[in-house]
Amino acid sequence: MYAISLGDDGAELRPLEPWHAEEFLTHLQRGRDFVNRYVPFGAKAVDAATARETLRRYADMRAADTGSLHGVWVDGRLVGGALLLNFDAATANCEVGCWLEPAATGRGLITRAVRILIDHAVEQRGIQRVEWIASAGNTASLNVARRLGMTRDGVRRQAYPYRGERHDLEVWSVLAQEWRDARAGAAHNDL
Repeated sequence: MYAISLGDDGAELRPLEPWHAEEFLTHLQRGRDFVNRYVPFGAKAVDAATARETLRRYADMRAADTGSLHGVWVDGRLVGGALLLNFDAATANCEVGCWLEPAATGRGLITRAVRILIDHAVEQRGIQRVEWIASAGNTASLNVARRLGMTRDGVRRQAYPYRGERHDLEVWSVLAQEWRDARAGAAHNDL
């Protein structure tokens, strides 16, 4: 369908669809413990059928215009992804999120992928507020929000029960004009 280059390192952003179920499952098996430290993303995908169900749920969100799922491939291998959640064109709000297997960390893949999703949401879909919500303990995720130029709006204390513990959730956001101004500043600095 499409593949968007994420740079000169062979990384691409592509749709992640139900027909990728086997590849998605293999990817999750490589990184499940790492991915599921703070959220149960893909936890129910334990065989080809349940992996397909997980991907179908996101395909249904895309069809309903409430979200979308995108994989990050490096040299033809699925290593993670980024997603739009709680996409609401009427209120012009959405959330972005991500996951990545351990071997692919530290390369800026997620930051690059999410930039593309935010650009699309703001410039093509008219979204005015993009949120990033992560466990306060998930330093890597919070660092992506910082690199994206988001502002920390606050903390929802003990809002998320997971693995027998109540986690604080940090809410970060960027507004459309802030995003455009930052992108224009970055382009100006490249001159």
